Amino acid sequence: MLKAALKLATLLVLLWLPLLWIPGAHAAITVTSARVWPAQDYTRLTLESKQAIRHNMFNLSNPERLVIDLEKVELGHALDDLAKLIGNDDPYIKSVRVGRFKPGVVRLVLDLKSEANPQLFVLNPVSEYGYRLVLDVYPAHPLDPLMALLEKPKVDAPEASAKDKPQGDTPLASATATPNQPEVRARTLVIAIDAGHGGEDPGARGRHGSREKNVTLAIARKVKALVDEVPNMHGILIRDGDYFIPLIGRVAKARKVNADLFISIHADAFIKSNARGSSVFALSEHGATSTAARWLAKKENEADLIGGVNLAMKDVYLARTLLDLSQTATITDSMKLAKHVLTELGGINDLHRGRVEQAGFAVLKSPDIPSILVETAFISNPDEERRLNDKAYQMKIANAILGGIKRYFAQNPALSKQRLAQGE
Repeated sequence: MLKAALKLATLLVLLWLPLLWIPGAHAAITVTSARVWPAQDYTRLTLESKQAIRHNMFNLSNPERLVIDLEKVELGHALDDLAKLIGNDDPYIKSVRVGRFKPGVVRLVLDLKSEANPQLFVLNPVSEYGYRLVLDVYPAHPLDPLMALLEKPKVDAPEASAKDKPQGDTPLASATATPNQPEVRARTLVIAIDAGHGGEDPGARGRHGSREKNVTLAIARKVKALVDEVPNMHGILIRDGDYFIPLIGRVAKARKVNADLFISIHADAFIKSNARGSSVFALSEHGATSTAARWLAKKENEADLIGGVNLAMKDVYLARTLLDLSQTATITDSMKLAKHVLTELGGINDLHRGRVEQAGFAVLKSPDIPSILVETAFISNPDEERRLNDKAYQMKIANAILGGIKRYFAQNPALSKQRLAQGE
C-alpha cells in the first residue's frame, strides 16, 4: 500500500514538473535593446522588451537623482551597456548606474545635471518594436514641458540690420515713407524647416539601408544654410539632431518662434521600387485629393505611434494648439507656396504628380502659418535613394526649396506681419 502511494506521488510530481517550466510562466523579462536620444528640449531613454515591464519611479535630491525600479527583469547586455550610452554632452543626464536592488528588482539610478521633470510611460508593440518603457527627462519648468513650447513669443523676430536691408528683387523691399503715411520697416522673415522623423522613428528605409530621418536632416540643414544667406531671412531647424519630436510639437515650435512659413521635408517610400519623383502637399480640410495622398498622410501621421508619444500628455497638448480655428486663409497661402516649390523641384527631378496635392497631414495643422510637406524623392527607389545621399544633389533640392520660397514672397509680401513705424 505504501509503495503504491509512493509510486502515485512520484508520478504526480513527474507530471507537474513540466508545467512548472512552461516558457514565460516564471521567466524574468529580458531588455533586448536600450537606446538614448539626447536633444535640446529633453533626453529620451528607451528600454525595449518582449513583455511589458512593471516599474516604479521616484526622485532624490542633493544631489539630483532619478530612481527607476524594474520588476521581474534580468540583468543582461543591454542594461549592462546602458551607462556607455550616456554622452558627456547630454544636457540632462550625467550618468546611469544599473544593478540588482533586491530579488526580482533591477534598479536604475540616473545622476542628473540639474533638477528635472521626468515622464515615464509604456508603449505597446508597433512596427518593428516590441514593448517600450520610455523615460523622457525634461528640465524643471514652472509649466508643463510640452506646454512651454506653445507659448507665443512676446516680441517679433529680430529686425534686420541696416546692412541687411533688401536690395532690388529680394523678398522684402523697404517701402519709402510718404507724408502722413507710416514707413514699412523690413523685418526678418522666419522660415521653420522641419526634418521629418527622427530618434525612435526612422521613417522610410531604402533598399541599401538609407534612413529617411538622416536624409531629411541633411537636406534641412542645407536649406537653413541657404536661407540664412538671404537678406532679411532666417532659418530655424525644428529638429537639429537624431531625436523624436511629436507631430503637433513641430507645429508648436514653429509657432513659438513666430515663423512665417513651415516647410516639412520628407523622402517617401512605396511598395513598388519603381515609384519615383518629387511631390509637394498642403493641408486639406475636406479630405484628400487622391487615394495616394490619403495613404501618405495616414502613413506620416503614424509617426507619433512609432516615435512614441506620451498619451497622458497628448490630449492636453492638442487642446492648446488652437487647431479648431478656421484655416482657410492659411491653406490658400500654403497652396501658393506649394505650387512655387513644386515648380522649382520640377527643374531638378521628375514630378510624381504634376500638381500640388492635399490631405490631412497633422504636421501641417498650424492655424496661422502657411505650411507645406515636401516629398523630395522616393527613398525606396534605388536610383533616387542614391541621389538622395549625394551631397551635391541634396544641395540642388535645398536650392529648389529656397527658390520656391523666394517666388512666394516676391508675389505675396508678408505685409501683415511687418511692423509699422511712425515717422522713422
